[in-house]
Amino acid sequence: MVKSMTPRERVIAALEHKEDRLDRVPIHDSPWAATVDRWRREGLPSGVSPADYFGYEIAIFSADTSPQFPTEVLYEDDEYIVEKTPYGGVRRNHKDYSTTPEVISWPCKSRDDWEKIKVRLKPSERRVDWVTGLNQYHCERSRGRFIMYGAAVGFDKIQNYVKTDELLKAVLRDPEWVVDMYWTDARLVMEMCDVMIRGGFKFDGAFLYCDLGYRWGLFFSPKYFEEQLHPVFKELCRFFKSRGMYVFLHSCGRVKDLIPYFIEEGIDVLQPLEVKAGMDLVELKEKYGDKMTFMGGIDVRLMALDDPKPIEEEIKRKIPVAKQGGGYIYHSDHSVPKNVSFRNYKRVIELVHKYGRYR
Repeated sequence: MVKSMTPRERVIAALEHKEDRLDRVPIHDSPWAATVDRWRREGLPSGVSPADYFGYEIAIFSADTSPQFPTEVLYEDDEYIVEKTPYGGVRRNHKDYSTTPEVISWPCKSRDDWEKIKVRLKPSERRVDWVTGLNQYHCERSRGRFIMYGAAVGFDKIQNYVKTDELLKAVLRDPEWVVDMYWTDARLVMEMCDVMIRGGFKFDGAFLYCDLGYRWGLFFSPKYFEEQLHPVFKELCRFFKSRGMYVFLHSCGRVKDLIPYFIEEGIDVLQPLEVKAGMDLVELKEKYGDKMTFMGGIDVRLMALDDPKPIEEEIKRKIPVAKQGGGYIYHSDHSVPKNVSFRNYKRVIELVHKYGRYR
């Protein structure tokens, strides 16, 4: 009989591939704010977060690693809001922030613009919400959750500064500039982790966010990843592991070709394994399951269907394979959109408990 585990113990056992210590797969997910609003109308109790209601086992805390330009609402109506971002760009969003924002302008039109922004990217205690953040940290630690430092990095982060097509051109034509942006940002991410640790946070892991692909493949070839971003990821992993932290990487899209690099860098977990991009959890588990942990891979599109059979078949087919030997954490294959009802999502978590149990 396996004794009751804390969330932290469960996540660590999964990361260490210790099936004999596990009672079930760990559970975490990322519902949109608009999804949570819907769930409240459909029965999620007032004042109770989805994390507490569904038993999510990871809590993430971050520092502000932007240039900290003043944010400003430039325009709003009943449906949209146009805002100036802390990166200096302008974005238009639905007011419930339920879709990817439309980028109206980027702050870096040239390398000279970057040099002016670069001087703002210095560590500071003012980049941390010490009151709310530290209090919440102590609450989550007391609940036994696995505590993580979260930060966007790399190509995905730099898209806040440079328009995507211009950044892709720079990857080919001005790699020195691209690498400077990667390293400048990564150094701030690492320095702010130390600031938070000195201020009282104790992290079990780092959750890094860097989308590197889309539905059909990578944004750029593995050659450019190896030359430009691979050394940055190596240093990030070395830094966090020297502080006793596991490293998770969120990377949407079809990123199969980069997994050997991720393993070499020391990334412990790849998430979210986007199904529509061909990231098949069973295939990846069979090929790389002894070298890394996988998190996600459950098709969120099936969660919205009225027919409950497809999502059960999805979970029944994948989780029993993925959980073998440890090395799997449940998550949707992206995030949970607002077309997923509270009733349907409750069933998803029930099925994860059913098929994710070890004993």
